[in-house]
Amino acid sequence: MELAQAVEQRRAVKAYDPAHKMSDEEIETLMETALKSPTSFNIQNWRFVLVQDEDKRKALRAAAWDQPQVTDASLIFVLCADLKAWDREPARYWKNTPQETQEVIVPMIKQFYHGRDQVQRDEAMRSVGIAAQTMMLTAKSMGYDSCPMIGFDPDAVADIINLPEDHVVGMMLAVGKAAKPANPRGGQLPLADVLFTDGF
Repeated sequence: MELAQAVEQRRAVKAYDPAHKMSDEEIETLMETALKSPTSFNIQNWRFVLVQDEDKRKALRAAAWDQPQVTDASLIFVLCADLKAWDREPARYWKNTPQETQEVIVPMIKQFYHGRDQVQRDEAMRSVGIAAQTMMLTAKSMGYDSCPMIGFDPDAVADIINLPEDHVVGMMLAVGKAAKPANPRGGQLPLADVLFTDGF
């Protein structure tokens, strides 16, 4: 499937075939593509929790107001981010670049994030969002559908997955074989309402 088709056809599907299983190879393809998602300073701060345990999936569903896609989709991910990824051996993010590049970039990472909690959180959410879109478009290109989710109790979800204190939950993402199509689009704003040239 061409990228333009995947973008056009990607929708938030709510109903999935609970009998359909994705293969290990398909899951690996999905995740290998997700790992190519860009992050600021290449800190790769996203963390993906694939919840496969049935009891945990049922608990996630309860925390998500009983939305059926949590248990019915082939896969349910909790997309998280490490708020302190910038401070965890940052040289490793640039290990394949020339030494002179490392000497410039690596010190900049700590200078940019140190003591700036809101920037760290903002960066986490940006990274999770970009990774989620990569995963959704990849899933669509593979013949699967997806549903990004923020309708859940984040504290309950954090407890279920044993989220470390210096991490944050960004969203959940269901991936699987649609049992019925998505609802019609709710309504798109015209381009003139959202695109501005050289400022507002």
